[in-house]
This record gives sequence, C-alpha cells and structure tokens, in this order.
Amino acid sequence: MARVVLPSSLARYTGGVTELEVEATDIRGVIRALEARYAGIGRELEEGMAVAVDGHIHQDDLFAAVSPEGELCFLPRIGGG
Repeated sequence: MARVVLPSSLARYTGGVTELEVEATDIRGVIRALEARYAGIGRELEEGMAVAVDGHIHQDDLFAAVSPEGELCFLPRIGGG
C-alpha cells in the first residue's frame, strides 16, 4: 500500500492522523479512499492541495500513477499573481 502524508491543516478531518497507508492505483483513487475514511477531506485535497508522488509534484494530474510502494505527500497550493 502507498504511504500518504497529509499536512497538519487537514488533521481536523482525520482526528490528528497525518500519515497512513492507502491502496490505490492513481491519485484520484487515493483521494477517494481518503474521502471514504474521512468524510469531507476529498474536496480539500482536490481543490486546495498539490501532491508529490515519489518526489514529483502534480498540481492537476489526478490520474498520475501510484505504485504500491509509493509515497504521496499532499501540500497546500501556493498562490501567486
């Protein structure tokens, strides 16, 4: 299962859990699995977070592959202008 690291700002959804394992084949599958466990977190992840998969940042590529040994780190998006 892939290792998932969440920012502490999302701990309100998870009861303080910031690291866990999820079985999925792509980023969207990880988000769906997290939403099934922690209602309401899916929207936050899709709209307010970027995700690094094995060190490569993905802003909007929800279909990027996730390996069973992979690591995903959700990061707040950086605004600019």
